[in-house]
Amino acid sequence: MFDFFSARRRPTLTGRAMIATSHPLPSAAGLEILAAGGNAVDAALAAAAVQAVVDPLMNGIGGDCFALYAPAGGKMKALNGSGRAPAAATIEALQQAGLTDTIPHENPHAVTIPGAISAWCRLHQDHGSLPLSRLFQRAVEYAENGFRVTPRVAKDWAGSVQVLGADARSILMPLGQPPAPGDHLSQPLLAKLLRDIAEHGAAAFYEGATAESMVNFLRSKGGLHSVEDFADGRDGATWHDPISADYRGFTIQECPPNGQGIAALMILKIIEGFDMATLPEVDRTHILAEATKLAYHHRDALVGDPDHSGDVVRTLLSNEAILRLRDRIDMNRAQPPVLWDEPEHKDTIYLCVVDAQGNAVSFIGSIFQPFGSGLMDPATGVLFQSRGASFRLIPGHPNAIGPRKRPMHTIIPGMVTQNGRTVMPFGVMGGQYQATGHAAFLSNLIDLGMDVQSAIDAPRSFATGGRLDIEPTIPQEVRDALEARGHRVNVLKSPMGGGQAIRIREDGLLEGGSDSRKDGMALGL
Repeated sequence: MFDFFSARRRPTLTGRAMIATSHPLPSAAGLEILAAGGNAVDAALAAAAVQAVVDPLMNGIGGDCFALYAPAGGKMKALNGSGRAPAAATIEALQQAGLTDTIPHENPHAVTIPGAISAWCRLHQDHGSLPLSRLFQRAVEYAENGFRVTPRVAKDWAGSVQVLGADARSILMPLGQPPAPGDHLSQPLLAKLLRDIAEHGAAAFYEGATAESMVNFLRSKGGLHSVEDFADGRDGATWHDPISADYRGFTIQECPPNGQGIAALMILKIIEGFDMATLPEVDRTHILAEATKLAYHHRDALVGDPDHSGDVVRTLLSNEAILRLRDRIDMNRAQPPVLWDEPEHKDTIYLCVVDAQGNAVSFIGSIFQPFGSGLMDPATGVLFQSRGASFRLIPGHPNAIGPRKRPMHTIIPGMVTQNGRTVMPFGVMGGQYQATGHAAFLSNLIDLGMDVQSAIDAPRSFATGGRLDIEPTIPQEVRDALEARGHRVNVLKSPMGGGQAIRIREDGLLEGGSDSRKDGMALGL
């Protein structure tokens, strides 16, 4: 029985429809659409639009998104709403601009053509039921008349304002300082643009005066963008088949590369060889860390735009690759990652919806770093992402920047199925952490038998940059044991990411969870 004195959040249980987001206003907007007869796609788009207004650090119409859509009784498909580099973006061009190693997030060359609006409109055109003007109603209202800043958004805002350029500061910090919890903020320019998109579709963003304004702004900062690049982005969102792997009787579905869903599946297949259900916490944390290092090492070396890097999914998920990687885990010692075949290659929002008809949407959007590039066009109010910072400047690398290439993406929506039945849309926010987060959440749920909310809220760890980041809720004795195995433990001062999920029981019960690390909630009918 649940301990009602624990002060922990409980799962949300309903029987008809549900939405879970990381912010109360998008959750409310999506629920309103579901109550009005809208479907899961309608609710997801309404929530995403609101979140673009009320949580500008994490996402916006100047960013990208991905989605998994599972129609009731139909075939699941993956939507790639990631933007492409400008046609003039080459390694040589960036080197001439003085970039020789990496692309800084605050640099105009980190701005790829935003893919979010193309994806929103494609999703709506193919599967929406209510008009965009209805779906954007709350978002327009909050942008025009203002909204109250929530506590977690205010915390993140205060820690990231150094990224904002002067134009962005004038709109997002009108009083010259970050908003405090409860402060009022509006974005009238964003309201106008959302109205235009609702009326004229993606063309209102990618063509005409809006596109010309964005291009002129980016070029004034040194960017290589053109009106042709934006025009090409209008129909840039593309449907694909998901990639998948089985884990203890369930099938885990992810978007294919250029996303890092492949890394999440690799981690799951590696840890499947261990009895995670009976191992102590220190062993589970160690195994997850070692599997993470191996999977991410391959991700960074081999994953990029599949139009340019080939199909690595079958190779990396093969039994041979997984067995050889698993054998490299030493239970007594942290090890450096090694490529399995030694080849020659040298802050986000997530939401999910299940509607009364059984359609399910797993949706994730991002502008990459908090506030993305920090560059905002003052004429349109569009804050641009920094996803191009993921590109490499190494000739021949699968993720090397190139004309109209998509960069490797960290944002990944997930979906669980079993014997063809949709079991659960889920996702974990947190930048690079997301693939590890998918594996950890699912292991909590499947191996340890946690409910959805507890599996989301459980303490987190992440092996990255030669250290093991852990949340302070991991006990001291576990930290000591991890250090004894060679992990360089770093205790975080801020929570690691967030997450949402909705589990669909066979009897129709919906069990939803929304991460207590964020401001959101799961709401249902």
